[in-house]
Amino acid sequence: MIVFTAVFVSILAFHSRNLANAHPMEPTRTVHIDTRRPAANPPPNCFPAIGFTMPSAVPTSLSNWWCAYDTEYAFVGFSYEVTECQSLTKLRTEFNDIKTRFKGRYVRLYGFCDRAGFYNDIVDAAWGAGIGVQALIWFGFDGDDKWIGRRNTLLGTLHSNPKAKFVTRVLQFGSEPLFDWVLDPPDLITQVKAAKTNLSSLQIPVTVSDLAYSFRDLHAKDGGPDVLKAIDMIDAHILPFFSTKASIANNSWPIVLDDLNYFISSGQGKKIYFSQNGWPSVTSSGVQPNSPSAVANVQNEKDYYALLDKHCADLKAVPGGGVGWFAHIYSDNQEPGYGIYNTGGTLKFPFAPKTSC
Repeated sequence: MIVFTAVFVSILAFHSRNLANAHPMEPTRTVHIDTRRPAANPPPNCFPAIGFTMPSAVPTSLSNWWCAYDTEYAFVGFSYEVTECQSLTKLRTEFNDIKTRFKGRYVRLYGFCDRAGFYNDIVDAAWGAGIGVQALIWFGFDGDDKWIGRRNTLLGTLHSNPKAKFVTRVLQFGSEPLFDWVLDPPDLITQVKAAKTNLSSLQIPVTVSDLAYSFRDLHAKDGGPDVLKAIDMIDAHILPFFSTKASIANNSWPIVLDDLNYFISSGQGKKIYFSQNGWPSVTSSGVQPNSPSAVANVQNEKDYYALLDKHCADLKAVPGGGVGWFAHIYSDNQEPGYGIYNTGGTLKFPFAPKTSC
């Protein structure tokens, strides 16, 4: 999780990951419906639809394998941090829980695990559970070049594991590389384009997982919008708790819509996911609001996801196939205060979000 503070600083201060700013507000724009439908079998006869039966053998082709984007709106799954380097057994257990208990269709990886063969375990667990994966090249916050080795390892696994292209929906560069200034936008674009070329034979798209603020404001004049043009789909970070206008979750829809409308107006009709998306149940030294009225507690975490459910039809109508949202994050053991499960493994509140409407 990004470290947020309530201190407002100059642009130069964004070179430190420990300083943050709120998301400036923009006028609301009109949401238009996009009727384009990628060729695909309808659910449940496509992966990773609810009710889809995994084949007994690895298919020979990706033709009609993935569900169409316009079926992937509403709740699609969880952000899932892997810094623990979970065992294969634990991955299988928790991925199956995401699929069966919550009707999740995806996990969006967060953090890193540099254990040899770890992404093979992710693929194994995802295949067994029948869920897709948003893979991640993790940059981190130390300014080192470990991400290069992670990139090479992940790309190699995507090519060498025969199941990988059948469960990997997208490759993310993240998390928030623009916000954290880990690469200048032109260099990030170079990485995105190289990854797209590398993965073209596997038909795995490439994205950058970041905030609207990063594209729209922080890097408005040095290539942020060009990064948005270079990616295949949009992984938007929606964290309204940190807005200067934040109060309670029930009042946060205008904040969500402000960032969403930026991606609609600038995203060229690309598919949008809310990849890092939630409301904390507790603050800490690294998670502080930018509004004195922002409230962090379990009720507001619950209310935020209920708010997204309430606006299911609005999210469904977004160009590119509607908005699919992830809950950030699976467990408080992964990110304190953001989990659907607490550290004892108990649900913090009833969680059965809409998967369609």
